[in-house]
Amino acid sequence: MSAMQTVFRTIIRHGLRPLLRPEVPLGVRRRATGALGVVRRLPRGTQVSRTELGARPAERIDPAHASGAGVVLYLHGGGYTIAGPPTHRALAAHLAEAAGRPVYVLDYRLAPEHPFPAALDDAVAAYHDLLAAGHTEITVAGDSAGGGLAVALAVTLRAGTAPGPDALLLISPWTDLGLSDPWLTGRVDDMLPLGWLRQCALAYAADPADPLVSPVYADLAGLPPVTVHVGAEEILRADAERLAESLRAAGVPVELTVFDGMWHVWHLHAGLFRAATDAVAALGAAVPRG
Repeated sequence: MSAMQTVFRTIIRHGLRPLLRPEVPLGVRRRATGALGVVRRLPRGTQVSRTELGARPAERIDPAHASGAGVVLYLHGGGYTIAGPPTHRALAAHLAEAAGRPVYVLDYRLAPEHPFPAALDDAVAAYHDLLAAGHTEITVAGDSAGGGLAVALAVTLRAGTAPGPDALLLISPWTDLGLSDPWLTGRVDDMLPLGWLRQCALAYAADPADPLVSPVYADLAGLPPVTVHVGAEEILRADAERLAESLRAAGVPVELTVFDGMWHVWHLHAGLFRAATDAVAALGAAVPRG
């Protein structure tokens, strides 16, 4: 583990994790996590612009050199209750560079003010706006809650007539809001307190068994190829592994990589230490080239 990697793990454990305790007021948590997104390093030549998708604000992040006609729709994590495009700008920028595609980061509505299905409705509307703009090659990516939301979006689109995404890229996806897996018992995660996850699940949805809330329970047949990254010791490892098993059982091509020594969504620090930058580059390499 590099010195910089150790520094960031310490910051996450002792700086961010305490802010995610259930007793911390939501407003304090949102302001503090937003400030953490200021520490970032974007690839040279990155262009960030504000736009709108599905009647919601979004950021479009363009790499210095685009190599294809496709785009990426990115759905950020944050337990459906915090975070937004600024917190995920570095991750999205490095993904744009690695994929050679613009990345749109959607500012979907957050719980508890806007519970399920608000975030999913926003994601569906954003995807259709990209189609209406002439984008026929759309990859959907997301981390944590956004990873689960990406799967729910793909399942929802499959039931319609519009073309679905060409691939899903998932980082530490949260796919069981019922938090039912034995892996969780007694586990202390560097970033995510179990109590906070429970709080977020209650804020987002009344029924955690709904397959569009917890897509590990959904019918996953017919989804596009899926790439999944997860840390070996993190609290959502079981969610990622269970999702991969369900995808394989449904006949969906899936590549799951479990990274030793890494915490929840370390990809957020791309540009600041090599393991994070390399992980995002690997995701970018999984974007289909038409």
